[in-house]
Amino acid sequence: MDKTLSPIQRRLIDVCQHNFPIEPDPYSTLATKLGCDEATVIDAFKDLKAKGYLARIGATYATGRIGASTLAAMEVPEADIEKVAQKLGRFTEINHNYEREDKLNLWFVVTAADQPTLTRTIRDIEIVTSLKVHRMPMVEHYRLDLGFALQWN
Repeated sequence: MDKTLSPIQRRLIDVCQHNFPIEPDPYSTLATKLGCDEATVIDAFKDLKAKGYLARIGATYATGRIGASTLAAMEVPEADIEKVAQKLGRFTEINHNYEREDKLNLWFVVTAADQPTLTRTIRDIEIVTSLKVHRMPMVEHYRLDLGFALQWN
């Protein structure tokens, strides 16, 4: 699998970490910003997804202001980590999951429109994975900027 990135892809990654255009035609806006055409932007995103650099493009919002969410973790047998992570990735209510070195070794945030939907989603995750989901609801809110400057070789 080719893991090289084009200059346009690198610029897209840099530009889209903050202030992704929230408008009817965001790819055209990005194309104008990058000096290329819309098809180039769309193809670059498709290739980033195919190469595993991009899982999805979607909004995130300030936790606790709307909807319901919780940090969650599971105790997954080491041999099943990849398989369970892929199953979690199919849930639109989870935008990423990650492995940690601990008894609870697979972590993720579940976000839903309301508390009943959140509860139903967690139940569905437990059914699909046959594993218990441990909820860790937010006690105090901290806003972190997850964008960072990348060093391209």
